[in-house]
Amino acid sequence: MNPLRGILLKLGSVTIFVIMASLIKATADEVPPGEQVFFRSFFAIPVILVWLMRRGELSSGLRTARPMGHVFRGLMGTAAMGLGFAGLGLLPLPEVTAIGFATPLLTVIFAAMFLGEEVRTFRLATVALGLIGVLVVLSPRVGDVGDGLSSAQTLGAVITLMGAMCAALAQIFVRKMVHDESTAAIVFWFSITASTLALFTLPFGWTVPSPGTAALPVLAGLLGGVGQIMLTSAYRFADASLVAPFDYAAMLLALIIGYGVFREVPTATMLTGAAIVIAAGFLIIWREHRLGLERNRQRKAMTPQG
Repeated sequence: MNPLRGILLKLGSVTIFVIMASLIKATADEVPPGEQVFFRSFFAIPVILVWLMRRGELSSGLRTARPMGHVFRGLMGTAAMGLGFAGLGLLPLPEVTAIGFATPLLTVIFAAMFLGEEVRTFRLATVALGLIGVLVVLSPRVGDVGDGLSSAQTLGAVITLMGAMCAALAQIFVRKMVHDESTAAIVFWFSITASTLALFTLPFGWTVPSPGTAALPVLAGLLGGVGQIMLTSAYRFADASLVAPFDYAAMLLALIIGYGVFREVPTATMLTGAAIVIAAGFLIIWREHRLGLERNRQRKAMTPQG
């Protein structure tokens, strides 16, 4: 274990993913979401292949015992990506980032529904708090359809939240797959599946972007591959409870890039909602850390006969 290295890798992955989202947002007016998903997924594949070869895991990355599991995970993950990219074209970057924080909260609910995981009162209360924060972020958009701009932003809020729900469902599939599939296989086959599924959006109006515009989603794909590798590696060097809070650095980065690049000024309502969601996330992480320490103490106190 190397906690500092794990934290740096997690911060690096968060930074890369926010930059990737910014590149997608910058091309939203010219490149449709389905085409963006293809660029993001397809150009991540070479990066992932090089990583697997360097780790000597290429064979395990290509081998799978549950091909349909990858298909179902790919369907949800690709839908989440496409909806999220569409949302980036309609909403400010910080707002999309804040709504995206609903994903881990929804994952807790879906894990209880579909995996039978126990959700205690404290976690349920913090999830409810976080979802209230999401509703605060969404509140200016919901029902405000008086003109074309607000109508588009309302649609953006709805599809971004739908993307968060699909991402949470994708996490449920991943939790089921990790018992039989290697991390390398899950990462590699998602990129393959998402690239393939994105091709089905061809009839809905793909464009031929200029070289300068095309370079941005290509770079987003390459960065996405690097970010995925750094995220995976972070959990090899540090406990999840240690590195998980650094997910919320994405909010600060999104605010900086949103204002500096896209001239997006955050509203007080959006900041308040984001703060509530982040507070709920920290409470869940703190509680899980405490429970983990308690379980470790109990294991150490057990006799060899148990």
